[in-house]
Amino acid sequence: MIGDLFAASRPLSWINTAYPFAAAYLLASREVDVVLIVGTLFFLVPYNLAMYGVNDVFDYASDLANPRKGGVEGALLPPARHRGVLIASALACLPFVVLLVVWGTPLSWLVLAVSLFAVVAYSAPPFRFKELPVLDSVTSSVHFVSPAAYGVVIGGGVFDAPLVAVLLAFFLWGLASHAFGAVQDVVPDRQAGIVSIATALGAARTVALALAAWTAAGLLMLSTGQPGAWAALLAIPYLLAAAPYARVSDADSARANRGWRHFLWINYACGFVVTVLLIVHALRTA
Repeated sequence: MIGDLFAASRPLSWINTAYPFAAAYLLASREVDVVLIVGTLFFLVPYNLAMYGVNDVFDYASDLANPRKGGVEGALLPPARHRGVLIASALACLPFVVLLVVWGTPLSWLVLAVSLFAVVAYSAPPFRFKELPVLDSVTSSVHFVSPAAYGVVIGGGVFDAPLVAVLLAFFLWGLASHAFGAVQDVVPDRQAGIVSIATALGAARTVALALAAWTAAGLLMLSTGQPGAWAALLAIPYLLAAAPYARVSDADSARANRGWRHFLWINYACGFVVTVLLIVHALRTA
């Protein structure tokens, strides 16, 4: 069962939610304290177990027809394990959520509640936001932006213009990433009767939307001043990875998986650059 939970939590993606919280909290609070440690651990493992575990349970029928499932891109757990995954997801989150609520404020409670609601509502009925085109990409992006927003709020930060621009750019990055990721699943999703942003718009138009969102994210970062403006360049590798599929047909959309696989490594490389820029920012404002 432990192996199932580990696979369901998508270990390669843990950093995508823990890092935004930790970075935002550190910049807002300038403190390395118990809230940072507990919050980072929460968004590192339990949060991802809940997000992806719930998804694997309620997407099981369609995942059976999807050749990319059953590895790092999604566990394929037998129905007998589903109840255990849901219970483990809830129990893993509970103690962390209790502590964060005790240490938080009404505003931080609201942000955390929105974040957890998005985690469940994306996959679980009666909401199933993942089957509502555009809202699916919006909700997926909230999964990654909300830990950062929560870090700012619980860390006592101020939402000034540069910070709002950074969060909006991050939101557009998340929207683009989900939309492009949905392109590779157009055929199996349609066969399973699942409606997504890609099945609704078609593969080529969805890639165009993703390219536009990444471009807009880069342009937004130019407005944040130095050193944040340098992060605008980080849109380029994503654009280069997705651009070859700008004219991909629905029938041939599965080949977009080649571009999607590059994202795992692009994320790590861009994360390193962001870390350097954050260090420079911290030193300049110390």
